[in-house]
Amino acid sequence: MGDDADLVGADLAAALDSRGVPDGQPGPASGGPPRAVIVEDEQPLARLLAGCLSRAGFAVTTAYDGPAGLAAVRQVLPEVVVLDLGLPGLDGIGVCRRIRTFSDCFVVMLTARAEEADTLLGLSVGADAYMTKPFSPRELVARIAALRRRARLTAPAAASASPATADTSLVWGDLVLDVDGRTVRFEGSLVELTRTEFDILRVLAEAPGRVVTRSDMLGWVWGPGWVGDGHVVDVHIAHIRRKLAEAGAAADFIRSVRGVGYRLDDF
Repeated sequence: MGDDADLVGADLAAALDSRGVPDGQPGPASGGPPRAVIVEDEQPLARLLAGCLSRAGFAVTTAYDGPAGLAAVRQVLPEVVVLDLGLPGLDGIGVCRRIRTFSDCFVVMLTARAEEADTLLGLSVGADAYMTKPFSPRELVARIAALRRRARLTAPAAASASPATADTSLVWGDLVLDVDGRTVRFEGSLVELTRTEFDILRVLAEAPGRVVTRSDMLGWVWGPGWVGDGHVVDVHIAHIRRKLAEAGAAADFIRSVRGVGYRLDDF
């Protein structure tokens, strides 16, 4: 049989029996390996993915239905969750929606369906990436690596950013981003953003009044190796707009420039 790239969505049982891949154990609260939770009801596939991520340096926990997966994420508090869409007990959409109430971990959603509506639904509840079966485990590992690099990416600083504030906060009218603390306030009110939402708003705030194209946003926030649906930017922008509006911002504070991208509107 071929390598791992040939196995996902195929007959995995024999290959797995020969490998004897065990689940990893959660790392310690600090200083241990990065943690991942795989929630997949196809147990041979779950075990294969666990083995791939273990070899990539993760401590892996697996679950085979929605409620068990949600409980595992609460217990382990992972950096990454690989989440199947069609789970028994509670589907992947429901699990992701609940995860987002207490965790900002990276979520990669898996599905056997390739319809755009399914992709956008997954992204709308907070998934960071979406992969359609069959896929290569190496592709999954690469996608996760690209997501994890986002924390180390720095969007190009705007020429208008002053040396006194560039490394600590970004201010645009009533909007204040504390870059080090990763917090956002509008008119003094705290705006709760996810990691992805903060990164997107930071890119816009570092180029105030200037248009940031969707492709540039994907490169700066998701990484230059990102391969996925560009609509992910639009979905997250919609979430940011809603949260800013709840804090008192105008609906067009983040303005769409048709066919080009987005910019922070004049205040």
